[in-house]
Amino acid sequence: MFTGIITDVGRIARISDADGRQITVETRLPLAEIEIGGSIATSGVCFTVAEKGAGWFTVIASGATLEVTTVGRWQPGDQVNLERSLRIGDELGGHIVFGHVDAIGQVVALEQVAESHRLAIEVPLSLAPLIAVKGSIAVDGISLTVNAADARRFEVNLIPHSWQHTNLPDRRVGDAVNIEVDMLARYVARQLAFRNQS
Repeated sequence: MFTGIITDVGRIARISDADGRQITVETRLPLAEIEIGGSIATSGVCFTVAEKGAGWFTVIASGATLEVTTVGRWQPGDQVNLERSLRIGDELGGHIVFGHVDAIGQVVALEQVAESHRLAIEVPLSLAPLIAVKGSIAVDGISLTVNAADARRFEVNLIPHSWQHTNLPDRRVGDAVNIEVDMLARYVARQLAFRNQS
């Protein structure tokens, strides 16, 4: 479980597709405190640490992960947002994020507005009922508040801190991003679906 508050921007050092997609990430996270088998959200995807060393860790992406995330498009040199898993007693500064990506979104607009940046993302139609104005959403693992939403897209505002301490300055119109909707919205939608079937 995570909060969507990014604590490091890592860099993909190596990728091997010889035995599943193995991804090695360089980081400043305190890896001495993170056990093999521990979780690190990597641009919104909850990964299990398979190996680690001084300043790096390696994860393995399953086929299911590759189907619904941007992981299959990552290349060495790409920057990724990192957050270690939440510990009991930690401050919940963002919102509850599970690292279970719902779909890939596409950046359709990105512009600076005063000191902030406005980001618009198009999502699959199936996600539209799960995205609400003033609700929470995770974009590449970053906890953000939805400012506007319609059937195919939503907008968020990025304050300078979020812009400067994540990989968002690397994003361009047309880029793919990982989207995780708020968990509460998923359960409400599931309950309504059952009610409608009754």
